[in-house]
Amino acid sequence: MAHQARQQRAVERGDSADRSAGNSTPIAAVATDALGATDATDATDATDATDATDATDAFAPRTALPLMRRVVGGIGRQPAFSVGLAVVLLFMLAAVFAPLISPYKYDIPDYSTVLAAPSWQHLFGTDDLGRDMLSRVLYGARYSLGISGTAVGLATLIGIPAGLAAGYFGGFLDALIGRVTDALFAFPAILMAIAIAAVLGPSVQSAVLALGLIAVPEFSRVARAAMLAERQGGYVEISRALGSSWIFIIFRAILPNTLGPLLVLISLGFANAILNEAALTFLGLGAQPPIPEWGALLGTARSHISDDPWFAVFPGLAICALVFAFNLVGDGVRDLADPRRRRR
Repeated sequence: MAHQARQQRAVERGDSADRSAGNSTPIAAVATDALGATDATDATDATDATDATDATDAFAPRTALPLMRRVVGGIGRQPAFSVGLAVVLLFMLAAVFAPLISPYKYDIPDYSTVLAAPSWQHLFGTDDLGRDMLSRVLYGARYSLGISGTAVGLATLIGIPAGLAAGYFGGFLDALIGRVTDALFAFPAILMAIAIAAVLGPSVQSAVLALGLIAVPEFSRVARAAMLAERQGGYVEISRALGSSWIFIIFRAILPNTLGPLLVLISLGFANAILNEAALTFLGLGAQPPIPEWGALLGTARSHISDDPWFAVFPGLAICALVFAFNLVGDGVRDLADPRRRRR
């Protein structure tokens, strides 16, 4: 009973305080309104901060650095990718340090050891002029990697900007570039390379130009497809709304998001360029003697392949090993660049 009496007196004091306040707003209501206003202000500030962050992100490469980190982090975690990368680096080191690690001069004949079989003196044997095949294969890595690398660089500089522009602008430009690439795709790549090299004359420069031009359509087509997948993204619309130029949008905002398929294409393009370059030189349309390019070594060895097979085996193994390694690197980059493949 005493407890109920205390509760009744507390209620009466509260009613008295409310009556004395007249038409004033109760304290609880004021507090509630204040809290609501604070929450609304905080929500507005948070929205503004989010919009500012999104606008800022539109100017920053969104996937370039994370992709590079994933590729570097994949070394050791993906055996096939690691092995392929190690083989490619081994060939690159052999090409750079060929003058230091070659046991003989690659261009000085020794007629006393013509077509010698592999031995401790000549690990890969000798050719038809007595030149050491190991030295020629090591120096050949310089020309094969140099020619293929320059050709892929040429295709990248021409094909990727053309494909990105076609996908971004569309319309007449897209139709024009599309028809040109379709016309180039109608010709077999190696036949077009042979035609270009034949017109320009047999040389290293004509081989580089031919290999670069036949790769342009593929680079352009892949870049266009990547652009079509990204050009309607929210960060692109924000960049347009902020008045960014088309050059900035294509190469600063969109290009980093398309690096995944483009890096895969470039790594596989090296493999195709090495094969096509060896084919051109084998046919006499690329590097000319005494340049020890691998295709040229195979072309010289074809008349001795039945009696002296080592003459052709070691250059052929070098081509196979390097092409296979680039394919492993390309597959590894594709897996690391695609989140869905990484989750599998």
